[in-house]
Amino acid sequence: MDLARTLEELCAVCAPSGHEDPMIARMRAGFAQAGLATRVDPLGNVIAPVRDAQPGYPQVAIFAHMDEVGFVVRKIEPQGFVRVQRMGGIPEKSMAGQRIVFLGETGPVDGVIATKAHHVTQEPEKARVVPVGEVFVDIGASGRADVDAAGIRVGTPATWRPAFTRRGDLVSTKAADDRVGCAALLALAEQGRALGGGAGLTLIAGVQEEFNIRGVTPAVRAVRPDILVCLDIVPANDTPDTEDLGEVRVGDGPTVGLYSFHGRGTLNGLIPNRKLVRVIETIAGHRGIPAQRHIFFGGLTDASYAQLEGPGIPGVDLGIPTRYTHSPIETCSLEDLRGAVALTAALIEDLPAGVDLSRG
Repeated sequence: MDLARTLEELCAVCAPSGHEDPMIARMRAGFAQAGLATRVDPLGNVIAPVRDAQPGYPQVAIFAHMDEVGFVVRKIEPQGFVRVQRMGGIPEKSMAGQRIVFLGETGPVDGVIATKAHHVTQEPEKARVVPVGEVFVDIGASGRADVDAAGIRVGTPATWRPAFTRRGDLVSTKAADDRVGCAALLALAEQGRALGGGAGLTLIAGVQEEFNIRGVTPAVRAVRPDILVCLDIVPANDTPDTEDLGEVRVGDGPTVGLYSFHGRGTLNGLIPNRKLVRVIETIAGHRGIPAQRHIFFGGLTDASYAQLEGPGIPGVDLGIPTRYTHSPIETCSLEDLRGAVALTAALIEDLPAGVDLSRG
């Protein structure tokens, strides 16, 4: 598989939380091309069984989310300007002057998030971040009738406008979170039944992670795996504004999560099963796959909730380091993505029969 091309194709899809249908179709097509049958649950999770575990071996579920951060229309002004609310954790500082695309009822509609002309901006305003409640979007309409004709209504979703740039292995794009994980799922599907070892494998492309971080849980409940692996981005710490927060660097390999905690709203996170971490790090060492240790305070993935299904499931976050998260220029390395695919494939092949993940 050409991972770069696959990632570019996935990032070009506009599929904010709750509106994942184009990604559902794309993932089903990718799984089908790899020879896997899929089913889609009522929420939209795509479940692709690869193989059952051999006797004594664990069943592993590897998942990534299909949705991306975006916007939703909350009001249309008489002059034809569109007011929006954020759908997911978009930083307000990233909004001014950016291009977005509305997923209108008659097709996509480009718009620009307005920014006040510099020549008339007064001194106190120059350093102010405009809150989303004051933001408006210009689609070139001359009035509300033009907006209606474009198929834009209250509740219409929008995303950052797709733009994918590459220099060597470094790519910048909207929706790297979590199309890198989806690309990894398709790469694993391609390897499929050719993977060695006795562990079972199910791939899950989840929904609504950016909205409520719980969308994948019904799929995990249905699959009932013994081990969970979440593939998602992690914030990198290799830029001048983040280097004091950790040691994760783009290009140094995928990460193994040791601790995550949101700390706001519903308190949750993931402290992974330490025996599982030890198994993964041992496999990475034996295979010569670079892997970085990572802790994440202030965020979490849907593994935090998926681990609580059934009797409780040992789980771990495997991440692709990414700069400028939730902006239209999320930046990551294809080499780290290749490493994540290699590490998850090695985990399936090298998990021993009767692996002991018990506590206490």
